[in-house]
Amino acid sequence: MPSLDIFLSIPWLLYTTVALFSLCIGSFLNVVILRLPKMMQQGWRCQCEEFLELPAEQRKSDEPVTLSKPASTCPSCGHKIRAWENIPVISWLALRGKCSSCGERISPRYPIIEAVTAILAVVTVILLGPTESALWALLLVYALVALTVIDFDTQLLPDSITLPLMWLGLVLNYFGVLTGFESAFWGAVAGYLSLWSVYWLFKLVTGKEGMGHGDFKLLAALGAWLGWQLLPAVILLSSLVGAVVGISLMVFRKHGREVPIPFGPYLATAGVLCLWFGDEIVRVWFGILGV
Repeated sequence: MPSLDIFLSIPWLLYTTVALFSLCIGSFLNVVILRLPKMMQQGWRCQCEEFLELPAEQRKSDEPVTLSKPASTCPSCGHKIRAWENIPVISWLALRGKCSSCGERISPRYPIIEAVTAILAVVTVILLGPTESALWALLLVYALVALTVIDFDTQLLPDSITLPLMWLGLVLNYFGVLTGFESAFWGAVAGYLSLWSVYWLFKLVTGKEGMGHGDFKLLAALGAWLGWQLLPAVILLSSLVGAVVGISLMVFRKHGREVPIPFGPYLATAGVLCLWFGDEIVRVWFGILGV
């Protein structure tokens, strides 16, 4: 593909394009983060109403939420967001973080998510090199950004993201995009079964659920993308970061032990680190084991 080779061989064009494209993806991820949990809740409610065979007059008739409908509006005054007000980062800065209609404050998390998505994407391409594999890896990065924020907000890791992410990793690695297919296959299997086993062991010992099923599927997806060799590093890094954050929350913010802490963001963080520094991690890991 000569055109792609030329594109990859011009660093400034590659990085600028990836940054601008990822800013737009970050804007779309804001929509996914906000609406996907609502779509899931509406779906669950409809299923419950059908299971209970509620008459039509007792069923909730909220407007269905999708990723495209209804149109984006200001939550305070209902002002319809115009195209020029929806330019990633720039619109928020131009509006000084306020609605153009009512002047209410717009959360800075929207431009932050857009900027972080772009930064992570550019760093990924720089560290993995100007290759087609690096461009495919951006799909993993985008998905992990969405899953991180959704899990922080709702303690949900939607199957509609984790399962396609796992299958996509297996398909891409069938062609050796990031690792071999055998490594990806056993990475998905081991990723799921490892946390599944921890979940059931913890439940048998304590009678409580220590994590959600979405964590199993996310680790399976990471195994499918990165291969089984990096799974120990993913688990170790995520556990370490989770322990540090959890202890900090309890000490400095009086976060009660009984209050659950989402584990998905730490798995996602570890996954990105292993994506970036996978070869070095494998070298050190197997060096410690003497393999």
